[in-house]
This record gives sequence, structure tokens and C-alpha cells, in this order.
Amino acid sequence: MRWMKARWALGVVLLAVLLAGPVCAHKVNVFAYVENGRIITESYFPDGQAVEGGAIEILDSQGRKVAEGMTDKEGKCAIPIPVKDDLTVVINASMGHKGTFKLRKSELGE
Repeated sequence: MRWMKARWALGVVLLAVLLAGPVCAHKVNVFAYVENGRIITESYFPDGQAVEGGAIEILDSQGRKVAEGMTDKEGKCAIPIPVKDDLTVVINASMGHKGTFKLRKSELGE
């Protein structure tokens, strides 16, 4: 009976480890800030490698896409501010990597 409990516990731990790996593997970091009337994004994988050719989407507070762009070889993208609203910056990189960053309306300037 004791070995059955130990075996079950080991199975649960193994399952948790296997499921946690793919979640971490699909993470990508995106940071955004405003400069000269543009939203500047910088995107990196967890190992520090820049996201080249990643699709950037800017969503308004209702979740509608209001702008889009692509990252360059340095992982950067510059997009004119599309609307004065709370915005979400989304990066879609290769192999299902995805990340988001929130920009508040107050950060967009006048």
C-alpha cells in the first residue's frame, strides 16, 4: 500500500515537471515605452536573444487591434501612437512564443 502512494506521488511530480517545461519554453519578453509620439517596443527571449521578425500588435482597451508592426534584428519596433487609450502591446514570435505589455493612457503623453 505504501509503495502505491509513493508511486502515485512520483507520477504527480513527474506530470507537473513535464507540464511546466512547455509553459516556460514559450515565454518571450516585450517592453514598451513612448518616445517622440511613437511606441517603441523591445522584445527578447529568456536567454537574451532579440526577437527578429516578431509580429507586434497594439490593442486598445476593448481588445481591438489598432496598429501593427514587425521587430527588427535588434528586437525593436517603432509604431506611431494610434489612439489615446489604455493599450496592450502583444508580441507573437516564432514557435508559439507570445508576450504582452500594458501601456496606460497616461503614459502616452499629450
